[in-house]
Formats: sequence, C-alpha cells, structure tokens
Amino acid sequence: MATKKMNVLVYSGNGSTTESVRHCLYTLRRLLSPMYVVIPITGDVIIKEPWIASCALLVFPGGADLGYCRTLNGEGNRRISRYVNQGGSFLGFCAGGYYGTQRCEFEADDPKMAVVGDRELGFYPGICRGLAFDGFVYHSEAGARAADLMIHKEALDGVPNDLPDTFKSYYNGGGVFVDAKKLENRGVQILASFTEDLHVDSGEGKAAVVYRKVGEGHVILTGPHPEFAPNNLTKPPKLPSYSQTIDLVTSTDKTRVAFLRLMLQKLNLKVNEEEQAVPSLSPLHLSAHSPADVSDLLASWSEILTVVDGEDYIKGENDCFLVEKEGAAWKVTELIQSTKAIAESVSQSISDSTQPEELTKEQKRDQEKVDQIKERIQYTSTAAPDQILDYDLVLKTITPHTSSLPPPRTIPSFNHDAFYANLAYYHTKLSTEDPTFGKHLLYGSVVTSTNTLLEKNPSLLRNLPTGFTLTATTQLCGRGRGQNVWVAPPGALMFSTVLHHPFALSPSAPVIFIQYLAALAIVRGIHSYAPNYASLPVQLKWPNDIYARAPNGAMVKIGGILVNSSYSGSAYDVVCGIGLNLDNALPTASLNQIAAAAHLKALTHEKLLASILAQFEGLYRGFCERGWGREVEGEYYDAWMHSGQIVTLETHGGVRARIKGITRDWGLLVAEEVGWEDRGTGRLVSLQSDGNSFDFFKGLIRRKV
Repeated sequence: MATKKMNVLVYSGNGSTTESVRHCLYTLRRLLSPMYVVIPITGDVIIKEPWIASCALLVFPGGADLGYCRTLNGEGNRRISRYVNQGGSFLGFCAGGYYGTQRCEFEADDPKMAVVGDRELGFYPGICRGLAFDGFVYHSEAGARAADLMIHKEALDGVPNDLPDTFKSYYNGGGVFVDAKKLENRGVQILASFTEDLHVDSGEGKAAVVYRKVGEGHVILTGPHPEFAPNNLTKPPKLPSYSQTIDLVTSTDKTRVAFLRLMLQKLNLKVNEEEQAVPSLSPLHLSAHSPADVSDLLASWSEILTVVDGEDYIKGENDCFLVEKEGAAWKVTELIQSTKAIAESVSQSISDSTQPEELTKEQKRDQEKVDQIKERIQYTSTAAPDQILDYDLVLKTITPHTSSLPPPRTIPSFNHDAFYANLAYYHTKLSTEDPTFGKHLLYGSVVTSTNTLLEKNPSLLRNLPTGFTLTATTQLCGRGRGQNVWVAPPGALMFSTVLHHPFALSPSAPVIFIQYLAALAIVRGIHSYAPNYASLPVQLKWPNDIYARAPNGAMVKIGGILVNSSYSGSAYDVVCGIGLNLDNALPTASLNQIAAAAHLKALTHEKLLASILAQFEGLYRGFCERGWGREVEGEYYDAWMHSGQIVTLETHGGVRARIKGITRDWGLLVAEEVGWEDRGTGRLVSLQSDGNSFDFFKGLIRRKV
C-alpha cells in the first residue's frame, strides 16, 4: 500500500532565518491543517533520511540561499531533484526562490553584498535577479516594503469571481525572475508580477511569482513574502515607514490569503476553504475517582510550588503551571494585574531578610523563579491567539477538583464520570488490587503535547505517581519518534502515562520493553472493550505502530507510541505517549470506521482509555514480577505483522534477512541473513528499536526519521 503523502516539510537549517520559518509554519498550518502536518526539518534530514515517500510539499523559506547551497549541494540537491521529478511539490519563498533557479544574481554590482552563481536545482531555467527593490539590510526591516503584485488569473484554477487583480505583499530582499515571459515555451508560468518600477533589469515579465512543472512534479518560486501575515509583524516606533508597510499589507490581506490558497492548489495540495484558527490552550483539569486523592497529590507537590502573590505556581524546566485554588476563576488577562504586586512582594521579602548582595544561592534561585513566572504571566496576557505564539512561554493552568469530578456541562468533550466508572469496571474484571493506572487523570481540551508537558518538566514528572495519566482532545505540538510529528486531528485519542521503573529491575525487566507492553495493552484494550470487539483486525508493527485492516482490505496505521525515559535516583522516569485515530477520518482510516464495517457500536474515548489503562497496568505488573515471559511474548507475536517476513536491511548494506523475533534480554529485533532461495545462513543481526524504523510494505528496515 502506498504511503499517504501528508507531510509538509519546511527547511529550518543553515541559511534560514527563525522568523521566516515561523511565518511559513504559521501560515501553512492555517491553510493546510488537519489534512497535512507542517513541520520544520534540518539539512541532515533531507540528506540522510527517507522523507520523500511521505512528503506532499517541500518548502524553502527566507534567509540566505548560500547557506542552503553549503548544506545541500551534492546529495541533498540530488534528493530534492529526484523528489520533484517523481511527482513532488517544491515551494521557495524569497531566498528559497533564488535557491530554486538556474542562476542567482544578488546585488551583482556591490562588492560587499554580491552573491552571484549557478544553482544546482535549476527548477526555474533562468536567472533570479535582486534586489527587486533597493534598500535591503541584513537582519533589519529597513528595506522592507509592501510590494504591489498583479495576479495572473489565467495561470490559476478556481479563481473566485470577486478576487481583486492586485494585492500588497511583504517584501524584503527578494528577486525578480528574469525574462519569465520568454521562458513560457519551457513551461514557465507567471502567477504574479510586480507592478512598480524595479531596481534591476527584469527582462520581459517583471515576474514576482512563477510556476513550472518539472518532470512529474510542481514548483513555485517567489521573490516577495506572501506567506508573511501582517498580524505577526510588529510596528517599531523608530521606523514609521515599516509601520506604513504593515498597514498596506493589512489593507489587502484577504486577497493575499486567497492568492496563497490558489498557489497551494497549483502545487496539487488540498487547501482549507477558510483559514483554520489555532485554538487557545485550555485549563488542565486534575481529578481522581476519589477527590481526596487529588488533595493528597497536591500536598505532595509542596516542595515544587512557588508562591507568588498568594498563588501557587510550578516552574518546570520547560513550562510554567498555575495551580488554581478550587473555586477560583482566575483568567489570564487578570493575572497581569498582579504583576506589580508580585514585584513589590518579592522586593519587600528581600528587604525584610537581607540586602540584595547578601542573598544566598537558594534565595537567588527563588527570585529567579519568580522573575520567570512573571515573564510567563506577562507574555500570556499580551499574546494574541491569531499570532505566532511561543507555546513554551504560555502559562498553563491546572484546575484541581478536590471535592467532586468535573461536571460534564463545563467539559463537554470528556465525560469524567464515564471514564472512572469504566476504569473501576475493567480493573475489577482483571482483579487488580489497589490499581494506580488512571487513578489520577489530568485532562485538557487543547494542550501543546501530552508527552512534552510531562517529559520536558522533570521536576514535575518526578512528583507524579506511577499510573498518572494526561489526556487531551486536541494537541497543537504533538510529537512522534525522531523528526516525526504525531498528527492529532479531531477525533484522536491521545494520552501519556507516567511510570517510575525501578533501576534494580533492569536485569529481569529492562525498560526497553515498556513500549512493547504499551502496544500489547492497546490491542488488549480494544479487543476486551466489549463482547465481539475481539474480532477487530488490529496488529502491531515493530517497534511502536498500531495498524488495522481497513474496510477496503488495506492495512493502515491507526496509532503510534512514543516512550521517553530519563534516569533519576533509583528509577527510570518514563513517559509513555499513545495516539490512536479513533473517530477521525484523517489522516487515514479510524478505529471507529473499522468497527462500523464490523457492525459494532462506536468506541468512546472515555471507555477505550479506561480499557487500555487497565490492561497496561496488568501487563506492567506482570512484567515487573516475571519479565518478558513466554506467555506475553507469544501474545505479542500473535499480534505483530512480521513473523517470518523477509526484509532488506538498509542499515547493513542491503542484506536480505528473515525476521525471527525479539530478544528477551534487551528487546532487540533479531533477523537471520538469508541467501540462495531465501535459506538462512545462520548469521543473526540485532537491531535497536530506538535507531531503526520498519517499512512493512516495502520490506525495508532503515534508520528512523
């Protein structure tokens, strides 16, 4: 089965600027999510990793194209050219426009600024010459302007009848595509042209945005920056001309977005009819079946709490959390009003104890925490939801429920009563004594990433009990293995569970097996969901993917597992993240589509989460007692897709081998080399799960992405 191309990859390596990358990510995500996942990648990924099969669009943002050349000339560009010629799409903005041409001529007459030379990609069979408008200064907005562009509607499909002929686009240092009109016989189409006088000779066309079909693929290159949304541009008080530029771009913003949409459609992508607004982060609701357990957990956090102006905060290594007092209805906009009081409180506290120069190291650390919390409050209160946000700086709110479960009317997307009732049922069914998995639940309607919130804040993680689970309805920054991002469209079941795995168990129960236990828990959780659900065709792909047979007979990925572990004290602090396509139709078939084809009722998020957690705890407890025993091993093999499969080991020079199984000591995948007539040679190869990926349909084991 062919892999669905759903990745939009934005180059963020040598030569790119942070702002240009952020603008690309912001705009493309609003136009393409959730059909595609838009993620940044480095030059190493382009050169070394197998990105081509799943890439729907490769984007090169603004920056300096010499950096692109230094990194990608040779193998990187050969891969890019092969990708496009085989049907891929390429989009280059500004520096990316220079980079995608046959020749770059940037300020050729200025010995200090000149960048002149041939380019390997050569998608545009001519010259990109700049500056289109003079005044450019590196790392400055001094030369920025609102360039007036005329849309060439005849070169675009599906143009709305009411679309204006021109619009203003942000411009800062880009070029013009020389003699584009004369190159129409070589497949070049002008999508937009400059209307104003230019600083350089443009030949025939004044082409600002060009398209060309290259092999089976599609290429669009631009001189200006139509991807720059004006709401993400800041008006500096000392540069009034730039403020005017922002106002001009804002005045035609609707046309700019419409043109971008037509560009992406020209590149053969499916585009949202309306921009998808990024939802705001929601409060994190902390609950337990017995509310007293929430109070006990809060009491255990006393050492990691920082009290600021009477409010409790946890300043983690990556995120900052406000722990609300029950009944409080703090709003982020109100927090800023306390900033002055916070500063006065801290100042008074310091003066009461000692002079600033006499502060102890502990007092300095405390003051630093307070300052960082104040910074998060300030940022959160002033950040607009329709702008580029640094989610690490956005304050997260934990709302504890110490007297009752969260009422369904206030959290309609997750029914806590149903979750805890089902959890108790499944634990009872499995005869689990004093269960802990799911005992404490943290739920957020919209979060950054369930794994990141736990794993990237070790001071919080170490103070969470084994079995503590964080779940969400929507993830804004979901994570997968290596460079992958877990797509979290509406309808996905996403959760992360904490385990503190004793280091002393390493010889008998190595931590590497937790990912296999989680995979098996998902299969068990689905099959034991209710009578007749054991018939659902769910299988495991090594090391951590969940597949199912779709109604059309194809095997499709419906989920994945990401396990992160760190060592502290006497235990591994483990965060096991799981994502399942439950209700959603994108990006592939969902579990409920498969259930419907089997004439079964739809699985609910609350009940399936409870079923998987109960199974996970049973498997984990048995693993701690008996290790990776024959019974569990046999059940795992019954569920996986690889028994006896012949594969090609790209990691070992293309050797063909037959999959044998997983070692019981360190969980390595074992394959036996095969020779003539696929007979085993006796030579065994062991592969680590954290360094390799398995392309089941192509029979390849390769380095992970």
